[in-house]
Amino acid sequence: MKTNIIRIGNSQGVRIPKILLEQSRLGTEVDLEVENDMILIRPVSHPREGWGERFRVMAESADDRMIDGEQGGLTEWDEVEWEW
Repeated sequence: MKTNIIRIGNSQGVRIPKILLEQSRLGTEVDLEVENDMILIRPVSHPREGWGERFRVMAESADDRMIDGEQGGLTEWDEVEWEW
């Protein structure tokens, strides 16, 4: 789809047709990035979204234990340099 770059105040912008917004499922906030001479528009990612619920499920199923075991093997640095 071809469109024009328009002036918006002191900036410039592109109007995105409603159908493209619906198809892309973009929200009101986006990330812009330039890659290989192209401007990429992506939905804002929330990397930790849903973590609270996942941690709750892990705790309920007793799957929230430390995977590297006990920290019993202290090094010389731990014993001399580290302040507990």
